[in-house]
Amino acid sequence: MTNDERDTMVPGGLSRRNILGIPYTLAAITLGGSLANGQQAPKAGTTPQGEHSASDPGPENKLLLQENPNSNAPPPSDHGDVGPIWYSFDLTHKRIQEGGWTHQVTQRELPSSKDLAGVNMRLTAGSFRELHWHTADEWAIMLYGTARVTVLNPDGTIFIDDVGKNDLWYFPAGFPHSIQGLGPDGCEFLLVFNEGLFSEDNTFLLSEWVAHTPKEVLSKNFHLDRAALAKLPTDEMYIFPADLPKSLAEDRAAVGGQKAQSPVQYTFKMGLMTPTILNAGGEARVVDSRNFAAAKNIAAAMLTIKPGGMRELHWHPDASEWQYYIAGKGRMTVFAPVGSGRTMDFKANDVGYVPPLAGHYVENTGDTDLVVLEMFKAHEFVDVSLNNWIRHLPPEMITSHLGFDTTTIQSIPAEKLEFIAGP
Repeated sequence: MTNDERDTMVPGGLSRRNILGIPYTLAAITLGGSLANGQQAPKAGTTPQGEHSASDPGPENKLLLQENPNSNAPPPSDHGDVGPIWYSFDLTHKRIQEGGWTHQVTQRELPSSKDLAGVNMRLTAGSFRELHWHTADEWAIMLYGTARVTVLNPDGTIFIDDVGKNDLWYFPAGFPHSIQGLGPDGCEFLLVFNEGLFSEDNTFLLSEWVAHTPKEVLSKNFHLDRAALAKLPTDEMYIFPADLPKSLAEDRAAVGGQKAQSPVQYTFKMGLMTPTILNAGGEARVVDSRNFAAAKNIAAAMLTIKPGGMRELHWHPDASEWQYYIAGKGRMTVFAPVGSGRTMDFKANDVGYVPPLAGHYVENTGDTDLVVLEMFKAHEFVDVSLNNWIRHLPPEMITSHLGFDTTTIQSIPAEKLEFIAGP
């Protein structure tokens, strides 16, 4: 991901990165207020009340409002309360240490998202996210650079591998693991956890365990004398710089070679897989427990939507959806009962959310590809197409519900397309 993609510029020469530290309540009120107007006044008919009713002569944060025109001047079809469906990593606090940084979007920042949480992290070359484990499963995608990952199975076998851009890994809850940036420039990655209230600041760290265990116990456990414990850390390390590791082959040999090798493959080369779905409107790579056996509790799809194209109207019958926008710009409307609809705009480094079973689409509103991850707390990716449903019902039933005549009904695509091409 380039700095241009991450630093989407807005009028006045400022970037989304400059709009930092805005608490969730302010962001939600400002971006969610259907009567707020931060850019050019909407044309009459843009809102049900017309141009004058939508005007805002009072104070307003124009830069923030201009980032989300479909919230600032919502389409007339928006109605009711769906709840928050947008947040951005660029609004979160960034924890910076020597060797890298991290920030997160969890249920604390996006209260609607109770199933999944996300962490964005950067490690410089050689630097570690220290040995640790946590209460949630960890799904990850490399956004930039390369890293070496390790994870230990309870049976004592060890998995070690190198990952690059668009590669995935999956670490089950409670399995100890590590991540180390490789040359030449380290790495950046997205982590997704199957706990909405997960916190990257609340993990089980090796450094803290040894710091808070009596020295005589450590000496007995490690079969070491007290003098050997003198250099143990006395506080958390979390992210810290280190030398680059030896080659992957040397590291694997050092831990026992084939005899100690994990029988489970915890990494997956998503970038090299053939698209699961491909048509003129876009493509999707679906990764779940069917093709990545280790990923038992988190399913994913990486979408590339062509300019003017859209992810068709659909819903997921078994899970909520947590989205991460990697490149481009788009918009999404979420439908929920009773009679509620909410439209928001999304750009690189934004997070989207769809409540369980809620109908929605994702449309590319830019002139470049829109790339977005769809994440689910589920073992398999499942969706239902509105078009597919309509065309598999008796025509008279559709006429009764929607008023379409037979000829009109036959114009609707009969098969699940996943993507609809632009004009």
